[in-house]
Amino acid sequence: MKALVTALFGRAARRRWVHLILGGALSMPYVFVGSLIVSPLVDEDQILGSLSSQLAAFAAGLPLAAITALFPLTRPMSVAAVRALCAVPHDSLAEGPARGRVARGRTAAWFTLHLGLGGVISGMSLGLPPFAAVLIALPFFAVFQDSRIGMPEVFGEPWMVALCPVIGCACLVALAACAATAGGLLARWAPALLGPTPADRLAAAEQRAADLAVRNRLARELHDSVGHALSAVTLQASAARRVLDHDPEFVREALAAIEDTTRRTVGELDAVLGVLREADDARSTAPAPTLAADLEGLLRRTRAGGLRVSADVGMEPATLPPLVSREAYRIVQEALSNALRHGGDGTAVTLRITLDGPDLAVTAENPLPPHAPATRPGGGHGLRGIADRARLLGGTADAGPADGAWRLDVRLPLKGHAPA
Repeated sequence: MKALVTALFGRAARRRWVHLILGGALSMPYVFVGSLIVSPLVDEDQILGSLSSQLAAFAAGLPLAAITALFPLTRPMSVAAVRALCAVPHDSLAEGPARGRVARGRTAAWFTLHLGLGGVISGMSLGLPPFAAVLIALPFFAVFQDSRIGMPEVFGEPWMVALCPVIGCACLVALAACAATAGGLLARWAPALLGPTPADRLAAAEQRAADLAVRNRLARELHDSVGHALSAVTLQASAARRVLDHDPEFVREALAAIEDTTRRTVGELDAVLGVLREADDARSTAPAPTLAADLEGLLRRTRAGGLRVSADVGMEPATLPPLVSREAYRIVQEALSNALRHGGDGTAVTLRITLDGPDLAVTAENPLPPHAPATRPGGGHGLRGIADRARLLGGTADAGPADGAWRLDVRLPLKGHAPA
């Protein structure tokens, strides 16, 4: 018995009842338009003067509701109402406007069904409670027994008067049962009619892939810029500490390089965090470094940390497409950072940046320390980032020991990118 009462009058049933009343309220403009359509066809002095004319106007208005449901905002509005009032799992409903003919057809079917059932339940909710109240009060008030308020003559019989309170309570229970049934049907059909279609699932998957690509790109930017800065600053400070007493000139150069490295890294970090926060001033943060504008500074700061870098730039970086120039800078930065991290102070690095046919070739090579492992420790995030950058541009990246040295060989195609 408790379960029956909960099903008819519980919190979920009451919220679904409100959802049906909302559908009835939305149906009223369509009923008024429908009454204008059917009024020439019925012989009545007043529009909506009888129950038959009301039903005819209601039936004429529902197709109009189905047509207006084809507008884009219908599904988001319906989904919001279902999530708030029908206790339907959120992930079973679609997001955003309906895409494609099938989704729009399902949305129109749902909107028409909601307004149709809502209109019926709203009409019952307006008519049955007063009627039930009169039946319940009939045996106790003589004024109702004398007038019977237009009720059939059978309600004047003593046995019927005695049954009127039972009939009135039964009407209220029947109304609750109809509302609970209609609300339950809408809640059950909502995922089928308002759920994501294959096109919606594909769009959601593409959005998730785009978000993941943005997060991966930001992670690479943070790893390359901050990781390189920390490696360079650590080695620069270590080298300065060792010669502090007898080479003050080198110490001054190392401290200047540390200052320059940290200042640039803070600017790059602000740019990445601006994207993460989606701040309004993200456009004003430091631009991403490029091979054309920042290679000389990168080499100078790296050499100040004790790394001996021999750079051979056999082309003009300013002629590179901006995207290639930006990604090539990060690749060179990570290659030098790896040499700093794994080779230590005094390591010699040979860097070559040349044009190889339609590709930009970036090669970095440094001697392997004695008894060095075949793979570098530390998780390989930097090498994976280099490979990701090359792959996104349609290029290749190979790294590993070769002839007693660690060699990084990257090819970035220039074709297909806008020139500088």
